[in-house]
Amino acid sequence: MTILGLILLPVLLLILRQNLVLILFSVAAYIHLFFGDGVLEYIIEDMWIGLDKEILLSIPLFILCGNVMTRGRIAERLIRVVAIVSSPLPGGLAVATILSCAVFSAISGSSAVTLLSVGAVMYPALVKAGYDKKFALGALASGGTLGVVIPPSIPLILFGIVTETSITDLFKAGVVPGLILTGIMAVYALYRNRSIPRQRIDFRELAACLRDGIWSLLMPVLLLGGIYSGYFSPTEAAAVALGYALIVEIFIHRDMQAQDFYGIAISTAKLLGALYPLLAVAMSLNLLLTAEQVPQDLTNWVASQVESPLTFLLAINLLLLIVGCFLDINAGILILAPILLPLALNFGIDPVHLGIIMVVNLEVGFLTPPIGINLMISMTAFNERFKLICQSVIPFIAIILVVVALVTYFPRLSLFLTT
Repeated sequence: MTILGLILLPVLLLILRQNLVLILFSVAAYIHLFFGDGVLEYIIEDMWIGLDKEILLSIPLFILCGNVMTRGRIAERLIRVVAIVSSPLPGGLAVATILSCAVFSAISGSSAVTLLSVGAVMYPALVKAGYDKKFALGALASGGTLGVVIPPSIPLILFGIVTETSITDLFKAGVVPGLILTGIMAVYALYRNRSIPRQRIDFRELAACLRDGIWSLLMPVLLLGGIYSGYFSPTEAAAVALGYALIVEIFIHRDMQAQDFYGIAISTAKLLGALYPLLAVAMSLNLLLTAEQVPQDLTNWVASQVESPLTFLLAINLLLLIVGCFLDINAGILILAPILLPLALNFGIDPVHLGIIMVVNLEVGFLTPPIGINLMISMTAFNERFKLICQSVIPFIAIILVVVALVTYFPRLSLFLTT
């Protein structure tokens, strides 16, 4: 009966549409009462232990940095340079949209920030230039998801925290899959809009944009160069990126006032107020499951049922694609990563490889109902019908699924830069 209760409890709470934090807290309390020692105070102690990690500081710093750039004009300056460089291509503005999302993702680490920042500039420009509205919506909604693959990525940081995997290695592993995904999306954008006339590069305008955007262009070089060279830890890189963004926006470009930072900090705190309680409870539950040897028991059971690593990887992909439809990517990683890691290790799968598989899989969830965060953001930001936006992302979902297969069955794509 206790096992049945453990299964039915979260199902009932989900049916009642309760908050995910409450669901996880209830499950942790149930396990303590019926499987552990019954001391519920340990949940709070485990929450504190789970949050007592320096790397967690990188999350608010990266989010703050992204919000600073959204409030200022770093995104706009970057986009102008990319748009001019892409102009000789047929459908160059469409390619610029994808590349702008990729570049901005490499700074902000956030899908929502990327979508809103790039979309505010590119959506009106695409529609005005005669691009199909459905394509424009799909490109921006899908291009925004590049922020969870291309480092620095908040989901990769979370995976590293809950599985104690090197975040620097995870960032390195995300580079090649992120570039492949960006490249395939850009090629599709090129093909889809091949009838759009090319434009000549105006070298005077390019030179002016480079002068205007040089400080913005140096930011990803500083951020990623520092991480990959080993000069910065991810947390230090986040602090440097935030400081650099503030200096550029307030003192060089003067697109922000110092007092604007207060409002940005408040909006960031509201976002973290939803993320950190979930993280704390998930970490508490992970510690409890480990103490009760649930992952080990699950590993033994799966090993007796599945013999081939290829079959196991297929099963993981199917599970993650389903979970991504109903859970936010951060919640999916916090809940599933500690459970899947022992299983993956049993089949000889590298933890870094597993992290990339999880992130690319759960990326699809940004574009699928009923959760579909990017669908919701696009509907609100661009004032378009939800049905139209859902239809617009279908080709891009197919592209992401191709990359899922490549990343899953060709691990060298992820591990190439980590060895």
